[in-house]
Amino acid sequence: MYRRDMVLIMKMRSIVPMRIAKIGYVLISTAFCLIGIIMMVYPDFSLNVIGICCGIAMIIFGIVKLIGYFSKDLYRLAFQYDLQFGILMLIIGLIILLKPANTINFICISLGILITVEGLFKIQIAFEAKNFGIQKWWLIITLSIVTVIIGILLVFRPSDGARTLVILLGASWIAEGILNLCSAISMVKIVKNQMPDIVEISSEDQENIR
Repeated sequence: MYRRDMVLIMKMRSIVPMRIAKIGYVLISTAFCLIGIIMMVYPDFSLNVIGICCGIAMIIFGIVKLIGYFSKDLYRLAFQYDLQFGILMLIIGLIILLKPANTINFICISLGILITVEGLFKIQIAFEAKNFGIQKWWLIITLSIVTVIIGILLVFRPSDGARTLVILLGASWIAEGILNLCSAISMVKIVKNQMPDIVEISSEDQENIR
């Protein structure tokens, strides 16, 4: 059987997607916190406006998560589950935008489940970060536990009052924003001389390159 000898070449990796993802994470997480604060301070705010803001924010964050997943950052921790969460956020955001005023219950349940599951995954990621020597791993675990608790409360809703739901929804946005903000800052490291990808080529292809 004919066998071609293989050689390895180094393919330099662009840091642009990683930088976009990290900056996007920081900006959208900050926006989540601001939206949450507004909801808690003004719980009588228009449900239509709240629905539109939530839908747009989730769509943008879904896109940012997808960029993060394909960016191949150094530690491969913060973005490792963002393919699934990014697609899910896009779908939920689109559904909310279709009927923003009539989906407060849907927002509470779907967002509650989403941040609960993401919080549980972040706990696992935090333990992996500990093995990498990341010092803030304990902070991620603490924030993840708080986020999980708020997410569970959002799903089961101890009160169906509109004001209570909006306040609890605001708290969930703040918890999600702070968790993702800390995750991006502590676990996404961008270096210009990051280890490049290794690509295999045949000796025949190597001759053609020469």
